[in-house]
Amino acid sequence: MDALPLDQVIVGDCIEVMNRLPERCVDLIFADPPYNLQLQQELYRPNLTRVDAVDDEWDRFESFEAYDQFTTAWLTAARRVLKDTGTLWVIGTYHNIFRIGKILQDLGFWILNDIAWIKANPMPQFRGVRFTNAHETLIWAQKHKGKPYTFNYADLKALNDDLQMRSDWHIPLCTGKERLRVNGAKAHATQKPEALLMRIVLATTKPGDVVLDPFLGTGTTAAVAKRLGRRWIGIERDPQYAALAEQRIAAVVPYPPGFVVGYGDGRRRAPRVPFGALVECGLIAPGATLYFQRRPDATAQVLANGHIRYTDGTVGSIHQIARHITGAPCNGWEHWHYRDADTDALLPIDCLRQAYLEGCGGK
Repeated sequence: MDALPLDQVIVGDCIEVMNRLPERCVDLIFADPPYNLQLQQELYRPNLTRVDAVDDEWDRFESFEAYDQFTTAWLTAARRVLKDTGTLWVIGTYHNIFRIGKILQDLGFWILNDIAWIKANPMPQFRGVRFTNAHETLIWAQKHKGKPYTFNYADLKALNDDLQMRSDWHIPLCTGKERLRVNGAKAHATQKPEALLMRIVLATTKPGDVVLDPFLGTGTTAAVAKRLGRRWIGIERDPQYAALAEQRIAAVVPYPPGFVVGYGDGRRRAPRVPFGALVECGLIAPGATLYFQRRPDATAQVLANGHIRYTDGTVGSIHQIARHITGAPCNGWEHWHYRDADTDALLPIDCLRQAYLEGCGGK
């Protein structure tokens, strides 16, 4: 393929298709490969109704060795098309995720996190011989250890009520109107909820990035990518699934551009500026008073070495004194204010940091 087939569903074998794509052409890969569940017999509920389990032909492999060969082949092809700064997500269960993790590491990927997708409504363990399988595992890995990659920390924190996003994600299974059906039956046995992909795409891509799903199924990844203003490529070998995906994606209306750009990763990668540099540069003078956000009685004086002295005599950095006041970890740049000489208004000291970066710090 000479041109990158953006925003297209490609019908074919994912290994063959990825090997025809240009090298280093995608920013993110989300993969939901066959789980190799090794089902030996049909499963029935206590009321003798049959469980609609994953028993499709595409999930059958003759041996672990055959599954490992398949996994190595598609991950090798995926690594080839992933940009050096790109990352890959792969989801699985205990049947396959540990084998995939080993192969990922053998191929040179560096694992950043494993995520437990905790299902709010898991299928019970009807035979009563094991624990209920209430989660699936996602591995998030980068192509090269130490390379920069996209992680929109602040967006994830905002999504989680201003708390750092944890590695246990409580998201319901795909049900109701979201679950695609054909003649009343599930269109795809393992359709993932859009909420799961929403979090992944929002966390690890930027608007305009290219997202690839080599096992597209009924199109969840592409639908979410389109909605969030990302470009996408979907590969699906089953023509029926591909047709359903195309129909589903065509109906998606992207969010307005101004509403899909949040904090991004700018805060995390902003140049580090010591508060003392502002004193050295003359942007704030020793003896100036700082005011703690939402605490008009909490003030501190700036010292020549960049530390501040709180009203009770405690001396430390802007972060240490903020923690001293609140009893919890604090980013001092977000809490301390100074009085502007021209307007007499209280402004965040982060305004001074920006002035430093544009002036003193930019020289």
